[in-house]
Amino acid sequence: MPIPANPERDDPTARDRSTPARPGLLALLVGFPALLFALVTWQVVVDGPLVAADERLSRLLIDPDRCSELLADLGNVQVAVPVLAVALGYAALRTRRTARWWLPLSAAALLMVLVPALIIPLKKLTDRPGTPAVPPGTGYYPSGHTATAAIAYGCAALLLIPLLRTALARRALLTCCAALVLGTSYGLVRRGYHWPLDVVASWCLGAVLLSSWWLFLRRTAAVPRTDDTPRTTAAAP
Repeated sequence: MPIPANPERDDPTARDRSTPARPGLLALLVGFPALLFALVTWQVVVDGPLVAADERLSRLLIDPDRCSELLADLGNVQVAVPVLAVALGYAALRTRRTARWWLPLSAAALLMVLVPALIIPLKKLTDRPGTPAVPPGTGYYPSGHTATAAIAYGCAALLLIPLLRTALARRALLTCCAALVLGTSYGLVRRGYHWPLDVVASWCLGAVLLSSWWLFLRRTAAVPRTDDTPRTTAAAP
């Protein structure tokens, strides 16, 4: 007797994407960071009081050293994107025999491509000058390095978490991802490459993109699949 297909057993990522997201969850994961990003961007454009506080905080935090420079480099494309590529390759090997295995991988790659497509126009729109620690210039808001780190390491973690067997391994991966993003952010501010609000804005943008990606995958996984396999009926006795 054939064993009936079990999507959750055959696809290790199906367990986390089988239930559609509630509207409240959508508002929390996407709406709140989007609203915060809009508020910060408005303050930067109009040079509001939040910008003055941001600059005062930056003067307290800036202390360029070799450690902060190395941490900031974690947001380089040459560092973060290869980490995501390795995660994509591993996830592909583990899930290639499951239905629509390519969908989360393609969506993650698309998310990484969207980062410069969103960041570059925002830099031109806001035209924010840099800190005193960098050469005179504009286009520092939001932080491209922070956004790159958030999407690359965040996507890598979200792709690999469903493939890990133990809660301890999943927590360790999440902790490592958070440490990489926070380390990058700290290095950028400490070194003076960015104002703190530049980094906060990229956190918000990364949260919107990662949450949208995760919710999209949950929704597509919840859509019933049509079975294209021809069915055979038993012959009448």
